[in-house]
Amino acid sequence: MSDGGGEGAAGGPGGGSAAGERGVGAAGGPGGGSAAGERGVVRLPGEERREILRLPGDPPSPWEEANGFSRVVRAGQLVFVAGTTSVAADGVILGETAYEQAAEILRKISRELGRAGASLADVVQTRVYVVDISRGDEVGRAHAEAFGPDRPAMAMVEVSALYEPRMLVEIEAVAVVGGGA
Repeated sequence: MSDGGGEGAAGGPGGGSAAGERGVGAAGGPGGGSAAGERGVVRLPGEERREILRLPGDPPSPWEEANGFSRVVRAGQLVFVAGTTSVAADGVILGETAYEQAAEILRKISRELGRAGASLADVVQTRVYVVDISRGDEVGRAHAEAFGPDRPAMAMVEVSALYEPRMLVEIEAVAVVGGGA
């Protein structure tokens, strides 16, 4: 659950490859970015240098800074939106029902994708976490309404709890921009 923590792109804190290479931040240090949305360069094995854009949420969740994760990461044509809930910047959970929370989350994801040059039409995969799978139809309805004919691959799983007890739904998304099929 990414609202409670997360790792950098390519499998570890601050980015880098499984082979142990680390990103080089805009100021020359490890990590390749900050909560302010700096760009960093990561060299992946056998590839040229690649620019990584890391952005905090807009507005950020109360947990991003404390748990060290970015809301949105763009690496080349790939855009990753971290696990997103319906929490507002002040910690208030928006929406009483699973449907209301899912609809709010998908609006947030749409805004975050736009900041990285993508849209819901570019999303190829979502992962949906619900605390009560019997309400999955409500969440699925909000998902279908948001994506319309541009349906991504989707997994929905029940989890025992999310970061805050009033949270009913969390959604992650992966998008691909600027390329053909």
